[in-house]
Amino acid sequence: MTSNVGLSTPRGSGTSGYVQKNYAHLKPRDNAAPYPKDFSALRHKQRQPDAEILEHDRRRAIEVQVFELRDRLEDGGVDEDEIETQTSALRTKLEEEGEKGKGRGKGAKADAKGLKSHQVHELAKAKIEESEKLRKALGIREDYEEGSHWKKGEERMRDGLKNEG
Repeated sequence: MTSNVGLSTPRGSGTSGYVQKNYAHLKPRDNAAPYPKDFSALRHKQRQPDAEILEHDRRRAIEVQVFELRDRLEDGGVDEDEIETQTSALRTKLEEEGEKGKGRGKGAKADAKGLKSHQVHELAKAKIEESEKLRKALGIREDYEEGSHWKKGEERMRDGLKNEG
């Protein structure tokens, strides 16, 4: 027996006597709770969109439309000065519409139907807008905390028990 591990002798055991670690053995965890103690960490946190990325996508959509106009005008044989004036006019018009909130850029919608799965920030923004719309439609306050109605019921029950006893 080597270092007090394994068989004293491999003779007659049907093994070579080589000792290996049992990787399938799982050690019990010490003092580990199966759930977190902090319940505020379990609350749902809605993904917030990055404003810079949304602004970049909006500006990119504007530049795509401007480039398409420039390409059409160049193919039509329009003078370079006229192309510059028309593209700059279109750019300022689209930027003003974007600032007013009318135009959301080409392909972007308030709902998530027209968005692709890789447009996570646009999807997050659409989800927040949808949630806000639903909250207003149902008349839910902005400061409403999930599960607060249960707390109020428990408080009323405690007050009732104190008044009786």
